[in-house]
Amino acid sequence: MSEAIRTILKKNSLSITDSRLQILGLFYDAPGALAHSDIEKRTSDKIDRVTIYRTLQTFEEKGLIHTIPTPDNSVKYALCKHECAEGHHHDNHVHFICQHCGTTTCLDDVLVPDVKLPTGFAPLQANMVVEGICKNCR
Repeated sequence: MSEAIRTILKKNSLSITDSRLQILGLFYDAPGALAHSDIEKRTSDKIDRVTIYRTLQTFEEKGLIHTIPTPDNSVKYALCKHECAEGHHHDNHVHFICQHCGTTTCLDDVLVPDVKLPTGFAPLQANMVVEGICKNCR
């Protein structure tokens, strides 16, 4: 997996650092979305909060990850699909947050419905979060 992550970083014109390798690797190993605090707990002590924040920001700008709003007004992050690129996110799917275990899952096959906006309005991004109980907690 490490070589695949190196390739992704190179393809996106990002320098290969230990922190980027470690953080991107976490996303590939995670069953769901990750919060900044999740990443902080799972990385080595050598990666500080600011480095994690900047890495997440860079990954989002490059179209590697996307943000997911949460009910408590924080943010989680998940891997983007191949259609995303720098400045162009195409993760128009529904996100599911389990109220029991807190896991946030991308429902890639469930698209956010089209919203008819009034004339003159242009949508840039749509987020849809569904809360409930996941299949593992039922």
